[in-house]
Amino acid sequence: MPTTHATSADLDRPSPELSPPTTDLATWREAIAAAVVPLDIQAKPGTTFAGRIRSSCVDGVGVYELLTTAHSVRRTPSLISKHDPRFYKLSLQLSGRGILEQDGRRADLGPGDLAIYDTHRPYALHFPEPSRTMVMVIPREPVDLTAEQIAGVTATCFSHDRGFGRMVNPFFVELCNSIEQLPGAYGARLVHSALDLMVTMLAQELDSRRGEPSSVTGSLHREIREYILNHLSDETMTPASIAAAHFVSLRYLYTIFSEQGDTISAWIRARRLEHIRRDLLDPLHAQRTVSCLAGRWGLHDAAHFSRLFKAEYGESPSVYRRQRLVGGSRAA
Repeated sequence: MPTTHATSADLDRPSPELSPPTTDLATWREAIAAAVVPLDIQAKPGTTFAGRIRSSCVDGVGVYELLTTAHSVRRTPSLISKHDPRFYKLSLQLSGRGILEQDGRRADLGPGDLAIYDTHRPYALHFPEPSRTMVMVIPREPVDLTAEQIAGVTATCFSHDRGFGRMVNPFFVELCNSIEQLPGAYGARLVHSALDLMVTMLAQELDSRRGEPSSVTGSLHREIREYILNHLSDETMTPASIAAAHFVSLRYLYTIFSEQGDTISAWIRARRLEHIRRDLLDPLHAQRTVSCLAGRWGLHDAAHFSRLFKAEYGESPSVYRRQRLVGGSRAA
């Protein structure tokens, strides 16, 4: 399929012209619903919709390049089920213009700008002219921010020419340009790097707003989560040591996490397992044993770790690694 590549140097060029093969509106709706979530998609009045799509899926993260004529997208309450898995979507405008609305905010996106939104709540996207966008569809689990934190930065424009976006956005542009290469051995590492950059950018935005009115509990919860992430490799870290480090009672620590729908022990365990799972898929760690990688994140009891991993991912860590790590020799 022919492609039009945009780099950080040519983001302000006109939107690309679509040429066959393209997809009509009915087929486009079905494809998007099957790939992500159901959406109400409408062509701009007086126009005929056409679109092209390229995609890759790497370690559960979908990366899509969408070339479309003018249209609008709505995720309405009637399309959202409480049983739907929660995804976050990062949208990078590569050409044309886009308007994202969610949570009472509006982000006007030009070439090189990006924004994030949550499929579990209503949103709207408007593309008043032909456009090219990259969309990353990200499961909730690998994102080290709470749903509440994400809700604080949805429909926020991260501009390509100021702030943290000047450093981060070009990475996502090149990720889209290399979409066919992502399923290779190092694709998961690139996608994980992209997620880390996204979380860093969102966290920086949240930090910049700390002067704004917010709950003391919410602020402390963010601080404690950051502390935990920075100490995941410390096997001696316990809820009691975390409470002591933040001068709160153990009971209050449990309350802070329960208000977010978590237990602190389960949250720590999930973060450790996710980091180990990433390392198991990383070709740079292919020669390191499973037990070595588990110990790297504070889980030194091999049998206990194996049980935890299988309960979370349905397979033993060795089998999980062997079936997914492509290329190179592997350590058992």
